Amino acid sequence: MKIELDLSRRPDAAPTALPSLAGLSLPALKAEMEAMGVDPKKSGMRAKQLRRWIHHFGTQDFADMTDVAKELRAQLAERYILTRPEIADHQVSRDGTQKWLTRFGPGIEGESVFIPDVGKAGALCVSSQVGCTLNCTFCHTGTQKLVRNLTAQEIVAQVLIARDELGEWPTSTENRRLTNIVFMGMGEPLYNLDNVAEAIDTISDGDGIAIGRRRITVSTAGVAPKIPELGHRTSAALAISLHATHDDLRNEIVPINRKYDLQTLFDAIRAYPDLSNSKRVTFEYVMLKGVNDSLAEARDLVRLLKGVPAKINLIPFNPWPGAPYECSDWETIEAFAEVVNRAGYASPIRTPRGRDIFAACGQLRSESVKKSAAEKRREALAAEAGGKAG
Repeated sequence: MKIELDLSRRPDAAPTALPSLAGLSLPALKAEMEAMGVDPKKSGMRAKQLRRWIHHFGTQDFADMTDVAKELRAQLAERYILTRPEIADHQVSRDGTQKWLTRFGPGIEGESVFIPDVGKAGALCVSSQVGCTLNCTFCHTGTQKLVRNLTAQEIVAQVLIARDELGEWPTSTENRRLTNIVFMGMGEPLYNLDNVAEAIDTISDGDGIAIGRRRITVSTAGVAPKIPELGHRTSAALAISLHATHDDLRNEIVPINRKYDLQTLFDAIRAYPDLSNSKRVTFEYVMLKGVNDSLAEARDLVRLLKGVPAKINLIPFNPWPGAPYECSDWETIEAFAEVVNRAGYASPIRTPRGRDIFAACGQLRSESVKKSAAEKRREALAAEAGGKAG
């Protein structure tokens, strides 16, 4: 019996998921309206209607949009969805901290953390990248290679997910639990500045999510050339992941210091727009036992900060599997804080939150890995072969 392989036949392609509008900026929503044929003169108005329903009311169903024509709602439902990315895991700490592992795509996962009783009421720590390139030795995320930047929409989606869980729709100015956003999750925000700036525009939009720019903080390990640009583009509060007062030690702990040393970094910080006592730079300083926690280093920190409106967050080191450090003793941290306080700088000791679910500062990490094109092709071929066998 002769068997011929019919190469014209292919397995049916998996249905393509509809794109979501949730988390898109107002200009992006306007572009989508024009792409689906809405009159350009009306596309801006339609985008504003969508923005309000999606980001003020938190709706996930086009049918709820009562001031949008039924015909347009039907067209929208055929082309788009309003759902969030998949939540691969959600954990709640004994202290009320919540952590979400969000799946933005196959093999693309990032973490975000809600910390109650921070800022005015509570803060959401969002990720800007999956993985990181900086390899800071105290940080668990630094052990995960960069997979990719998150889009502005994916960054905003982390806020939507938290507000869904907290039940904070529609947007209100009263009794909010989530009042602050901190870009202190996975990744270096200034290596993804375009998407971070667009996300901040959306998060701070008064007709949508409405978290003001003064309550949004962006933390960098020291990408000096981008620091003034961040201020001009976003007006967000600036935080610096410092952790050492001399180049030799910072080169080891925060390797980007080899590219932008402390002198270069502080020149950039002083160029940050609108710094004042009411808009201070936050310096984050992880307390590492026997490494950076001496009283001499506390005095050097005071000298380093001279002339910069600043406050210092002293962060007890949060352990993670295989970490090369231990946390400084509490008495050592308090003595360090006293030196800084006496010099006139606020230096609160941050209470570790979410340690039991690895949600504390420096503990975030996902299992996502960057795959080569060849690996992706092999996986696709294997999946196709498995489909044929079935």
